[in-house]
Amino acid sequence: MNRTIRRTSVFCLLLVLALLGRATWVQAYQAKALAENDHNRRKTIAQYAQPLGDIIVAGNPVTGSKRTEGGDLAYKRTYTQGELYSAVTGYSSQAYGATQLEGIYSHVLDGTDDRLKNPLDALTRKQAAPGNVLTTIDPDVQKAAYEALGGDKGAAVAIDPKTGRILGMVSTPSYDPSRISGTTDGEAWQKLLDDEDKPMVNRALRQPLAPGSTFKLVVAAAALEDGLYGSVDERTESPNPYTLPGTSTVLSNENPSAPCENATLRTALQYSCNNVFAKAAVDLGQDKVRAMAEKFGFNTDKLDVPVRASKSVYPTGMDRPQTALTGIGQFEVTATPLQMAMVSAALANGGELAAPHMVSAVTDSKDNPLQEFGDGDTERVVSESTAEQLRSAMVTVVEEGTGTNARIAGAEVGGKTGTAQNGVGNSKSPYAWFTSYAKDASTGKEVAVAVVVEDSGAARSEVSGNGLAAPIAQKMMKAALAG
Repeated sequence: MNRTIRRTSVFCLLLVLALLGRATWVQAYQAKALAENDHNRRKTIAQYAQPLGDIIVAGNPVTGSKRTEGGDLAYKRTYTQGELYSAVTGYSSQAYGATQLEGIYSHVLDGTDDRLKNPLDALTRKQAAPGNVLTTIDPDVQKAAYEALGGDKGAAVAIDPKTGRILGMVSTPSYDPSRISGTTDGEAWQKLLDDEDKPMVNRALRQPLAPGSTFKLVVAAAALEDGLYGSVDERTESPNPYTLPGTSTVLSNENPSAPCENATLRTALQYSCNNVFAKAAVDLGQDKVRAMAEKFGFNTDKLDVPVRASKSVYPTGMDRPQTALTGIGQFEVTATPLQMAMVSAALANGGELAAPHMVSAVTDSKDNPLQEFGDGDTERVVSESTAEQLRSAMVTVVEEGTGTNARIAGAEVGGKTGTAQNGVGNSKSPYAWFTSYAKDASTGKEVAVAVVVEDSGAARSEVSGNGLAAPIAQKMMKAALAG
């Protein structure tokens, strides 16, 4: 054979072998990756080929599906009371993907999860009937939070302290996910993106802010656990006014006439005395305060409920004046409403923090469980004695102190207000906070709540935790105890 022909034949054979090898590689090893690639149109077609499964609240779906007209996507997602539940569901959009529960459980909801397939489906590659996601949300608590927040920019979270079940999660201003669920909703999508109030941000989970005086509960817990003070009724060593160590900066109290000099922790929580908690943070040192904060959940970037919450932060590497400011929930301390609800929940539950979660089960189309999430998976944060003492002090706050708007007749209610500085030199409207718990001895029902109002439109002089946030928490707690 001619040498040139032989070389050409060998080269062609190598090309054929390379093509066969590549085809084998794609089919055997890359098929799954290609099938799941977000740019694969077949994946989107399969996702919306049939009515989607539902997200369930108290036995009723808050989602649905609607037949589309034309195109290759047969169905699109709809929402019942979309604005009320958007902080829970997220959105499922043919054009923009899916978020929150819609995103996390997309394969269950569209029927492509392997756990939904029977042996015959697996052989025939038939798409299974979609499954459902069962939430822990109490519709009465959810509605109470949403209506109470009204036109305010803010968020609220309610937790069952014993089980960790999230009973309510609201972020306002909200949005209706139905408006962006199709392929021709570009104008509505852009309007949401351009909105300065960021309605698609879940403020309950994803926007940590300075917690202000609500953080004083964490400092008080650290002081009691460390033995800095033996009880909430022992007088502290807290000069008033208090000068930040090593500086000439005087830290004032909101109420100049409050009995804050050398006040007990109970009195200091009742009147929200800055001098007491700033001094306690310095006396304890940042490491001890941070250790306590982390027991409550700060500084973790893996808090999944199952939607991942942004990290609430207690900072490191501070000097003593900065440490003092962290004692009143300022400097670089940040927290989500979920995090501050967890603080009250742990204290309400005898010092044990039950893992917060808002999904109880994932099921197939016949309600058979694919995955169940147990309640009461707890970790001890503080001793029972410390928790009991702080609950008692929180009751004093509500009965005789700065949190009177949270009272509920016939129930034990404890709380802590907070008004956090916002902007350089506190140039912007402060954040109004309230974290609390309520117990009904006659029914055994309990709830822990945190509320933040970022902006209510109220005059600066009218912004306070008791004035803006506590009434919202009160309505949520009342709904939870009545449910």
